Amino acid sequence: MPTTPSRCVLLFVLAIVHGGSYAASAHEQVQLGLVQQQLHTIERLATRADTASMSEPDDRYRFDYPGLTQDIQRIRQGVQDYLSPSRAQPRDPGDLVGDYRLDTPPAEPSP
Repeated sequence: MPTTPSRCVLLFVLAIVHGGSYAASAHEQVQLGLVQQQLHTIERLATRADTASMSEPDDRYRFDYPGLTQDIQRIRQGVQDYLSPSRAQPRDPGDLVGDYRLDTPPAEPSP
């Protein structure tokens, strides 16, 4: 687990890199940054395993490493798109009233 100073540095770096991101809180940005790092590690391990599996071409079943790599890249892109949206997210305007006429009470009481 990172120490407090390293957490502060990590938060500072994320604030600079994702300065325009309003989609996630600082804590969520840190957590998703860690997810991206772990995805990178998994991708490297999968590449190594794929290379090692090439030495045994007679296996009946093989793991779909290219499919795994594509899925990891898709997840990484989804996280990146969430952290740095290409445009502002639309806001829900809520229901419009539609009736803008105000009825004013009569100035004098009716006889």
